[in-house]
Amino acid sequence: MTETAQPQAAPQATTPLAEPAIGRTEFIALMAMMIATVAFSIDAMLPALPEITAELSADNPNRTQLLITSFVLGMGAGTLFVGPISDAFGRKPAVVGGAALYCFASLLAWAAPNLELVIAARVLQGLAASAARVVPMAVTRDYFKGRGMARIVSFIMMVFTLVPAIAPLAGSVVIDFAGWRGLFAVLVGFVLISTLWLVLRVPEPLPRDRRTPFNARALWRNAGIVLAHPAVRISTLAQTLCLSVLFASISSIHQIFDVTYDRAESFPLWFAAIALLSGGFSLINAALVMRLGMRRLIRVAMVGMIALSLAVLGLGLVTGGAALPFWVYVVWQGGIFVHTAMTMGNLNAIALEPMGHLAGTATSVFSAAATMGSVVIAIPIGQAFNGTPLPLIIGALLAISLAFLSMAFMPEEERDA
Repeated sequence: MTETAQPQAAPQATTPLAEPAIGRTEFIALMAMMIATVAFSIDAMLPALPEITAELSADNPNRTQLLITSFVLGMGAGTLFVGPISDAFGRKPAVVGGAALYCFASLLAWAAPNLELVIAARVLQGLAASAARVVPMAVTRDYFKGRGMARIVSFIMMVFTLVPAIAPLAGSVVIDFAGWRGLFAVLVGFVLISTLWLVLRVPEPLPRDRRTPFNARALWRNAGIVLAHPAVRISTLAQTLCLSVLFASISSIHQIFDVTYDRAESFPLWFAAIALLSGGFSLINAALVMRLGMRRLIRVAMVGMIALSLAVLGLGLVTGGAALPFWVYVVWQGGIFVHTAMTMGNLNAIALEPMGHLAGTATSVFSAAATMGSVVIAIPIGQAFNGTPLPLIIGALLAISLAFLSMAFMPEEERDA
């Protein structure tokens, strides 16, 4: 007699731990600094792209954009595994292992004699940086849930935006004194500081009795449980499309400032202003999410960005892309950062809310799929750069419109989240 197969049980929403022992303020600052490893690794490289182009890729300037997207691709791949590793062995060991690999990759990039090896090192560096991206979100879910988690994530993202604001300027200073290779030594120092802070100040937040064994079968089973939830699938699709716009704009932003508007010298200051604007809207999101809910704020951000993109695209088509006023482009680029601030944390919170003790695996599956998928979309948008911002604006409009449409399929129980 054949036994009837029983349906796989969904993860139970485990009770969060007590408040972090180090206090909310230090907790937010530490989590923000860890996540900022990603932003610093990307944004500090932006002012180095012209020097790297001149030294390693003078015949094809667009190829140096791959130093941004290759890092993101590696990060997406690593994200798939680091969450389950942290679920199995603890949050802190996952961070320490990632930091060690990150330092090795940074030194490899520092010594690389050609662009291909630098790109390969950046993939490895991104792979390692996935620990700094995933584990802080899992730790936050260990302590908080629901709208409370979305509020904490918004505060983390607000502090996190200070790094993108200063990273290009800091990168420019390092380049002036040590060349573009010196950036990788600074990145090593940044990671070592945040890792030591975590090791010395934060008790392991995942008790042994709440850990999930790490093996291929368990990983496959848990990933299936995560993806079986409609809220995770829809949030992943929306995040993929939104992140593709962010990564495409970041990979080509320095070229637009330099080639289109001849403002490479002032780029770090403009980038800082745009990043600080994003941080301000992260604070607004933190203040509003408890009252209005995550999905409503996501919808407002998407509608606003679609309307802005339509208006700027219309003006660009009338005047010609190269004649699009600089201030119009800056407003549009600022809108991209604001849109990210109003959607990323909220989509993360919606995806993780039903995942309970599988928070690490859920974060990995969600983030890996969204990140790698976004790179696939972002690379052709960035490589389409033709001296004007129009290809970028068109790509962004299409991606955000599709993300908005996908949110209509969010399950009813999540729509008022």
